[in-house]
Amino acid sequence: MLSKVFFTREITPESVVRLYEALGIALPGRTAVKVHSGEEGNQNFLKPEFWKPMVEAVNGTVVECNTAYGQAREDSKSHRQLLRRHGWNRYFQVDLMDEEGPDAILPIPDGRIIKKDIVGKNLLNYDSMLVLAHFKGHPMGGFGGALKQLSIGCASTAGKAYIHSAGRTTSSSKCWNPPAAQDLFLESMADAASAVVKQFEGKIAFISVMKNLSVDCDCCAIAEDPCMADIGVLASLDPVAIDQAALDLVYAAKDDPGQAHFLERVETRHGIHIVEAAAELGFGCREYERIEI
Repeated sequence: MLSKVFFTREITPESVVRLYEALGIALPGRTAVKVHSGEEGNQNFLKPEFWKPMVEAVNGTVVECNTAYGQAREDSKSHRQLLRRHGWNRYFQVDLMDEEGPDAILPIPDGRIIKKDIVGKNLLNYDSMLVLAHFKGHPMGGFGGALKQLSIGCASTAGKAYIHSAGRTTSSSKCWNPPAAQDLFLESMADAASAVVKQFEGKIAFISVMKNLSVDCDCCAIAEDPCMADIGVLASLDPVAIDQAALDLVYAAKDDPGQAHFLERVETRHGIHIVEAAAELGFGCREYERIEI
């Protein structure tokens, strides 16, 4: 059967909830809601007010992890301060999952590049997960969507270094020099994403919002302004299908004057390869049925 991807061009907090409801899933127990909380100085990330109805609909806890580069979210103290400045604590309970160690290890016996995923230990406290992705470009991965939220997003600082270095190191100061070969990095992300999907198998859902379509990620303190017009909202139970569907919508936007610039970022980083690698691992498929509501 083809994976179902629900889609609407209406980008509102209410339309996000409506698409989630179309999935027909009730996330059980304690639900981790993975967001991108935005780097200090970034103008494009989706604000907590936008996500508020969706997080409340699943009675979820917003979860994040520290980063592996020298900005405000690299250490827990400054990350907590930024979360407050961005307003996340105003509306939600927020769990910085790797604030206290030791990290948790998720095995990846079938991983192509890495055989373990190093995540914030608090990930293990949850029974289900809702992945809220802001689809946009990315300086290293080409684009960021559901698969990136699963992999880099759920990894601890050490885990992010491990993925970026394709398994060479857990040191954030060493993982960039020399950088891993691009396809190995993307395949490591796919491996890590598979581990989180396995952890919440049958109890995980994905929403991607195609708004503020910059070539840069929300992790960039200095990011380009959006180059494409907003496209819509997607929802699926398949992280591979939802990322493929988002890319297909970008390719279909031939009349958008910013399309070429956005696709240059995706294609020069071979961004499609994370989707290819994830599909080969078998935790999602690139073939899907898009259902507009």
